Amino acid sequence: MTAFAISCGVHDAARAQAVERLLQRVQASALELVRVGWCDLHGVVRGKTLVASALQRALDDGVGMVSTLMLKDSSDRTAFSVFEPGGTASLPGFGQANNLVLLPDPDSFQLLPWAESTGWLRAQPWFPDGRPVELDTRRVLQHALERLHSAGMAMCCGLEVEFHIYKIENTDAQMNPELAAWPGEAPRVSMLHPGYNLLTESWFDMAEPAMRIVQRTAQALGLPLLSLEAEMGPSQVEAVFDVSDALTAADNMVLFRNAVKQALRRAGYHATFMCRPPFPNIMSSGWHLHQSLVDASTGHNVFQRNTPAQGSTSLDAGYSLSDLGEHYLAGLLAHAPGMTVFCTSTANGFGRFKPNALAPQSVLWGRDNRGAMLRVIGECGDRSTRIENRLGESGANPYLYMASQIHAGLDGIERQLRAPQATDDPYNPQAHKLPSSLGEALEALGQDATLVNAFGADFVAYYSQIKSAEALRFEQAEDKTEFHRREYFGRI
Repeated sequence: MTAFAISCGVHDAARAQAVERLLQRVQASALELVRVGWCDLHGVVRGKTLVASALQRALDDGVGMVSTLMLKDSSDRTAFSVFEPGGTASLPGFGQANNLVLLPDPDSFQLLPWAESTGWLRAQPWFPDGRPVELDTRRVLQHALERLHSAGMAMCCGLEVEFHIYKIENTDAQMNPELAAWPGEAPRVSMLHPGYNLLTESWFDMAEPAMRIVQRTAQALGLPLLSLEAEMGPSQVEAVFDVSDALTAADNMVLFRNAVKQALRRAGYHATFMCRPPFPNIMSSGWHLHQSLVDASTGHNVFQRNTPAQGSTSLDAGYSLSDLGEHYLAGLLAHAPGMTVFCTSTANGFGRFKPNALAPQSVLWGRDNRGAMLRVIGECGDRSTRIENRLGESGANPYLYMASQIHAGLDGIERQLRAPQATDDPYNPQAHKLPSSLGEALEALGQDATLVNAFGADFVAYYSQIKSAEALRFEQAEDKTEFHRREYFGRI
């Protein structure tokens, strides 16, 4: 019988060698368990745990996964009527909670530093007949990168990730079977540091035991961690990662969030990547995505300009961005409302868009301006010239966040759009506002024909139905704080 990996067309000599190396490593390490993980629509890692002796079969033939895992909203409710006639008519290959197949990538193997004798593999879903599941978000980014590559370019990304770490005081309510609910309680916590003393060494020292766990976990996994910081808000921290290609950066973000939450929990801490934890006087967490395009053959940064455009001033994009860089910047601005839901993807995240909050409120760009949605960094001749998008929340699905940048930027390049002048007033009440709710953001996506076409109408319809279920439940919730606590704080 032909192995499933062969029928999918992904198994070649290189993969065969990678499989053999992995099996030898697992045997030499006396590994007992291997987790096969997959990133869902919401950026959460799901999967199955295998005993080590079952690994070779999984690498050859995959691991079964119920298809409803791809149809869940953020509460884990299935957003499609899978057992009703026509309930999944818009989703060929889905229905009746049928099986998909997770096929692991042998090159993604990691030893988990916090779990005894346990390895981890990244996987992507396939239909049982060997067809790829195009709704898989990692595949969505892969297609966007293929489109970029066909234009002779590749994407590089650096990550700045804000999040919160709390000390777990008790889990009585969370683990009490009499109080079990859907979604369930979150743990009761106390703060790691009191906040409102940005980058103070004393606050970092107070947080250092937890931050050591973050540091050691990230480095043990080979992630390109550069720095750790005590952020402005109470119990808020930040991790900064070096630049890498976009797919690697997205994979790293998924792995980092999943890993530090688990490693910290074992040590008595609760990490959350939700934007606004459900407490008074907190500071929102953002995910600032630094991005540039490079020539696919030479690696040259195609945003870099050597001398300012003739007649330009510092308010003009052409003062430090190449013409192509300006077109890309203009594309991000043109599609900002439509791409917002991929960058800030929870009902919770829209509370971040407030004046003077170091978060964007309007569709504007600035030169090294942290109040603007897009921040252009780098002067002429600077090989690290880049655009920082400050629109994202830390819990966003990385694959969709980055894919939205590519599709919006490429449209700007293809249409040779020009950017307006840089703002020096990012919270001007007259400026064009970003969507203010999850529902508004979904509506803006549906009205952006370019993004709908780029992502595919089927994917946008699928994504919108799932996120609309989340938005509706939030709107109907009588206690919004409790919604945030159960839906996001305990889970993201």
